[in-house]
Amino acid sequence: MADHQNGCGSCGFVVQFLRGRWFMMFASFLIMAGAGATYLFGTYSKVIKSTLGYDQSTLNLIGTFKDLGATIGVLSGLLAEVTPPWFVLLVGSVMNFAGYFLVWLAVTRKISKPPVWQMCMYICIGANSQNFANTGSLVPCVKNFPERRGMMLGLMKGYVGLSGAFFTQLYLAIYKDDAKDMILLIGWLPAVISLLFVFSIREMKKISSHPHEGKVMYQNLIISVGLALFLMALTIAQKYLNFSHLGYVASATGVCIVLFFPCLIAIKEELETWKQMKEDASKPPESVVIEEPPLPESSDPGKQEIAPSSCSTDKCEKRDDEFHQDSCCCGDICNKPKRGQDYTICQALLSADMLILFVVTFCGLGSSLAAVDNLGQIGESLGYQTKTINTFVSLVSIWNYFGRVFSGFVSEKLLLKWKVPRTVMMTIALVLPAIGDLIIALPFPGSVYIASILIGFSYGIQLTMVFVIISELFGLKYYSTLFNCGQLASPVGSYVLNVRIVGKLYDKEALKQLASKGMTRSMVHDLTCIGKQCYRKSFIILAGVNFFGALVSMILVMRTKEYYKSDIYKKFRDAMETNEKEIALATSVDHR
Repeated sequence: MADHQNGCGSCGFVVQFLRGRWFMMFASFLIMAGAGATYLFGTYSKVIKSTLGYDQSTLNLIGTFKDLGATIGVLSGLLAEVTPPWFVLLVGSVMNFAGYFLVWLAVTRKISKPPVWQMCMYICIGANSQNFANTGSLVPCVKNFPERRGMMLGLMKGYVGLSGAFFTQLYLAIYKDDAKDMILLIGWLPAVISLLFVFSIREMKKISSHPHEGKVMYQNLIISVGLALFLMALTIAQKYLNFSHLGYVASATGVCIVLFFPCLIAIKEELETWKQMKEDASKPPESVVIEEPPLPESSDPGKQEIAPSSCSTDKCEKRDDEFHQDSCCCGDICNKPKRGQDYTICQALLSADMLILFVVTFCGLGSSLAAVDNLGQIGESLGYQTKTINTFVSLVSIWNYFGRVFSGFVSEKLLLKWKVPRTVMMTIALVLPAIGDLIIALPFPGSVYIASILIGFSYGIQLTMVFVIISELFGLKYYSTLFNCGQLASPVGSYVLNVRIVGKLYDKEALKQLASKGMTRSMVHDLTCIGKQCYRKSFIILAGVNFFGALVSMILVMRTKEYYKSDIYKKFRDAMETNEKEIALATSVDHR
């Protein structure tokens, strides 16, 4: 009998663990670690260019469609509003495999050379799957940890930032050193990860406070920092040492082991919760029933107090309960709620704060994407070896991670302790890449290392801050749609800055070099520029765009400084306290 009870208890714990917040967080980390394939474009872009005979402008056009797919997540956001997270993840896994598998077939000549528009469509579909992974796992996590959203977003987006270095280690272990096989790897692996955890990700309707929630976040931060440092050490070692295939396998195995450490934390936290539940269940009913009478009495006045306030301050919320959702989304556009309350989609998109964010995103993320997508060709133009160019890409990925977790945790600390607006960090993140752009425009020995670190770090800060700021200014009700809409300016900026400026100026310099040799474009397979002048003009322009974005970001700092001085998370703490009272009341009723 005792063995049967122990078996049932073990099964009960396993079920609680697999359906708990902490395992869901761990599963989200793994999904995010597989959702950053778009940052590897610099690794395999050269093989696309050489195999299919593209010039730089055409390659940059493909890169822009990659950025377009990676940042236009409106479809995934709208889908998440009406379907559960598992369906969003399932759609994303199918798109990921289909898109990148078709690119791999084209590059390996297993199908006839597709037109450029088809290649753009293939990579756009594959990259767009990243939004489904983001939306399907990130949005439930933010809603399940509302008070720690800065830390949660920093960790989750940090794992996306590490994805490039993580994939590099895996493909060296599995496929050795063939960039074509890298495309195949990023086609099947993220799809498999999403399918494995497709039913573990969900929004929990009622959550209660956790006494060590912040501590657990910092424990996961330490693990992720350790993983980042480990990946950085491997990247540097592999540059200077000749690893055997067995050495690459050992390195990738070590990375995977560290990647699974957060699962141990999840087991520990759920085990403590399980023990606490058993202790509460074993207490005499009287200890809980004593507090039952005041609960209904204290809750009724609270409801009477909250209802008028809610109706008066957030008219759209009231209308959403009484009328069809579409009337709420299209009505009261000019009668916006206060910052931090739940905006409708139209109210948020047509607000001055969102328009400023669009401009900042266009300048910051657009120019950073242009720089990252051209890293391979920048290294080639300056005479770096292929192995060194791969090091640049890994450094961008790793420092992208540091930027994401730094912004999430540091901005949270600054906000809670000194009420420093998160928008201040966004402004700083636009100045740093401007310095990196100038270093590329005016290169010196080893300058690309410094530039890749600055650009990767600042890009991580910008992306995380956009997500956090949108959640804090416009509420969480339509967050899955709003955060995807908030980054729409990124692909526009990438197209204008990458294709129309960087690509065109690069090709112009390459044609000058051909002309000086008495050659024409038809005489060469791919158009290549060598020398410091290849990217000088274009990256001076990118630096100016970043500085302009920093000035615009200061406007948002001034507009939101009073809001960030208030207690912006108070309503979430109140909701958790209400949930705890309801749980206590339900427990007392069960005992009776």
